[in-house]
Amino acid sequence: MMLKQYDVIMIGSGHNALVAAAYLTRAGRSVLLLERNDRPGGFLRTEELTLPGFKHDVYAAAHPLFLTGPAYADFKEALEARGLRYINTDLPTGVSMESGETAVFPRSGEALAAETERLAPGDGAALGRIFEAFAPYAGDVFELFNLDLTSKRASLIIDKLLHKNNPNGHGASGHQASLSAFSAYLFSTARQAVNELKSPVTRAMLASWVTHLGRTPDEVGSGVWVPLTAMALMGGGMPIPEGGAEKLASSLAQLVIDQGGTIITGTQAERIVVKNGKAVAVRTAEGEEYHARHAVVASTGPDQLYLKLLADEPTPAEIATQAKQFRYGRGCVQIHLALSEPPQWPDARFNQVGQPHLTDSLDGFTQAIAQGMADLLPAKPTFTVDCSTNLDPTRAPAGKAIMRLQVLEVPCRPRGDAAGLIEVGDGSWTPELTERFAERVINVVAKHIPNIPSAIIGKYVVTPDTIARYNLNAGPGDPYGGAHDLAQSYLFRPLPAQPSHQTSIPNLYLLGAATWPGHGINGGSGYIVAQKLLAGDKFV
Repeated sequence: MMLKQYDVIMIGSGHNALVAAAYLTRAGRSVLLLERNDRPGGFLRTEELTLPGFKHDVYAAAHPLFLTGPAYADFKEALEARGLRYINTDLPTGVSMESGETAVFPRSGEALAAETERLAPGDGAALGRIFEAFAPYAGDVFELFNLDLTSKRASLIIDKLLHKNNPNGHGASGHQASLSAFSAYLFSTARQAVNELKSPVTRAMLASWVTHLGRTPDEVGSGVWVPLTAMALMGGGMPIPEGGAEKLASSLAQLVIDQGGTIITGTQAERIVVKNGKAVAVRTAEGEEYHARHAVVASTGPDQLYLKLLADEPTPAEIATQAKQFRYGRGCVQIHLALSEPPQWPDARFNQVGQPHLTDSLDGFTQAIAQGMADLLPAKPTFTVDCSTNLDPTRAPAGKAIMRLQVLEVPCRPRGDAAGLIEVGDGSWTPELTERFAERVINVVAKHIPNIPSAIIGKYVVTPDTIARYNLNAGPGDPYGGAHDLAQSYLFRPLPAQPSHQTSIPNLYLLGAATWPGHGINGGSGYIVAQKLLAGDKFV
């Protein structure tokens, strides 16, 4: 029998695995990706969920961080040659308040200042001060998104960020060093970050975005993500692939195949085989065994890696304990709508806004989150709305539209309803529970968009249960692949005893949402692992 052997074997084919495979195959390495689902891409999935001709992004939608990252810069032409084309907007986000007040977030600094000044005189200057205070650190922080935080370069940047400079200009270190102003960001909240702004509309627009990074506005550590997200949106906009988010996955997969890589779908990796302290093979549930000459890369959480894939191998006690303690965050409900006509926003600017929030205030937003944290369905959900057909009419029949309502911080297993109106049973997302909660969310939309619900002609709801069944990395239904609170972020991710993409086994690597820089379509961990594998004499 012929030995099935590759330089690198990857378990899973989410976009980070595909990014890493694109770099490796470009360098001439033989790569095999094993995918449990019917096609590659992870949370990049486009389906006709509601009615024929209505193409919905089932999970992830816009890709601002990928568009500004190194992987897109390196493969842009190759991906475009394989069908990827991004459509962008100059208004990446905004907010619609229940009171009828609205705000948009332009990518231009001058336009953003004018918008905030319109809402509250003096806020334009206040926002300028927020950006000005963060600007000295921005370049270093954004560089960290493409580095293993345990690397020498990252350690120098972190030291520089956290400590004031010595008079000679070198970063201070040691117990005598005083902390920099930046260090306070790491322990501040998003609410504190926008406190200087007088307009409740602007505060709600800026602070709410931290939830898309797995944080909450009153959570210690969320403050740094307010200026970071604002700068990222100004730099990247809210780009969506023409034809659907899955176009990124399909173009990456085609690139990997064209460069000599192999992708096998519909197969479940069951065990990683270790011999003489090295990962040497991957065994599938179907009984196949694939051998790795140089490395195995797992696109999983640390719990799956150490407790399942390495269940037959000795694991350091500290690692095993921490893998058992790996925590998942709350879930997500996405309501996909087919519309007979585009949404009729009272503020016409919203026809060009990528992904606005609908809320009654920052306080209302945090109240809904607090109810979710108590495992209750929020009485008044706050969420984002995106209508991709405004930018990409190919996603629906002529004159029709699609809309997605994304409700974050929803309990994966609700134990009650904050409004006392929905019976949650055992917490499973039954059709009845799903329908009742979706109705509540749509009733909120109706307060912001006059032709909702009358324009709705089709509906499909993704629940935490849907997410859990589709992607094992989501645990009970956390779309972000593990809680992102301060105790499970940065050098504590994926595990405090393994603050890196390199595991306790030298040639076994981890990438994906459970690793730095975390979830979302950014390509960061794929880029980092690829650079590690291609560095030095790994393939000699």
